[in-house]
Amino acid sequence: MGTQDSDERAGGGTGRRALLGAAVLGAGGAVLGLPGTARATDARRGGGHGGGVKSLPVPTVIGHRGASGYRPEHTFGSYELALDLGADIVEAGDLVPTRDGHLVCRHEPEIGGTTDVADHREFADRRRTKSLDGVSVTGWFTEDFTLAELKTLRATERIPANRPHNTLYDGRWEIPTFEEVLRWQNEQTRRRGKQVWIYPELKHPTYFRKLGLGTEERLARLLRKYGKHRKNSPVIIQSFEPTSIQRMNKLVDNPLAVLLSGANSRPWDFVETGDPRTTADLVTPEGLKEIASYAQGIGPTLDLIIPKDSAGRLTEPTTLVRDAHRAGLILHPYTMRNENPFLPAEFRKGDDPDAYGDVFGAFRTYFATGIDGVFTDNPDTGLLAREDFVNN
Repeated sequence: MGTQDSDERAGGGTGRRALLGAAVLGAGGAVLGLPGTARATDARRGGGHGGGVKSLPVPTVIGHRGASGYRPEHTFGSYELALDLGADIVEAGDLVPTRDGHLVCRHEPEIGGTTDVADHREFADRRRTKSLDGVSVTGWFTEDFTLAELKTLRATERIPANRPHNTLYDGRWEIPTFEEVLRWQNEQTRRRGKQVWIYPELKHPTYFRKLGLGTEERLARLLRKYGKHRKNSPVIIQSFEPTSIQRMNKLVDNPLAVLLSGANSRPWDFVETGDPRTTADLVTPEGLKEIASYAQGIGPTLDLIIPKDSAGRLTEPTTLVRDAHRAGLILHPYTMRNENPFLPAEFRKGDDPDAYGDVFGAFRTYFATGIDGVFTDNPDTGLLAREDFVNN
């Protein structure tokens, strides 16, 4: 999930919407007292029948870039560990293209912070500064490499200050292509005896389209090649750019989700086209109704579910869960992490940046708002938190 993560910055129609479901969680009270919210009584409520997303447990635990709390993100090591830990879905693929048009899995097109590219003297002259969605970024970019060149690199931990233990695995895994992910998904489904789900994200689609590397069509071709372009296919597609999701809605029948950053932010495709709307406009009942005309879900930052005050403490929940459910949308907010710096202030324990806080308390509070699932770097923690929540 994308650059827009606030905690890192300090026409499918009724049929397809029904497939994803707006599983309002069962009766009960919310921790922070939002009127009309509900509490889960069954982790499989609304699921298990008819296939598709309705077969997934609720709240759904989504392995954010795999099990990135324990392994370098977007590697097969991270993806497989997420499954081993029980994730319902693996976010296998923040998709960015290579110079020769392959889709690969990296958090960003700039790979200086997630690979050992800086150690490769043969690529020293590829380092450059570019404007990425209006931000000046210096480093090495996937679109300046062929796939064969990228395959000579190895993945490294992106946030070593918070996850020094993950650096043990630096250099172990290469950069996966999305086609490899699709084959891996089939293999893991056979091996584990149950359907493996993935949740790829299209990164910076407007930026890449201007470079002649449109990513939506490439993704659609791969999904069709592997027969995973249907409404019941175990692939949910997400993007921070609403027009990208609208484009995908015309290319495939997969369930789709619009990612939403901070309330005052503007999707970059809106900036490019002169659309004056902000995220705050998209989360109004009218904005959500429009999203529901071409997508089946939203992926809001957790701050859109429960804002924080100036001290970083949670305030009162917004009405976003209720309003989205009324529009027929599910909510899979991002991102739950175990480490102190990523938790609301009242759930932190001490000042150590790589120490764990009271993450179970934070999960409980967010689950109580009625969200349908959550992205987490620590799927095992998420599964335990869900078990606690639905059984108490």
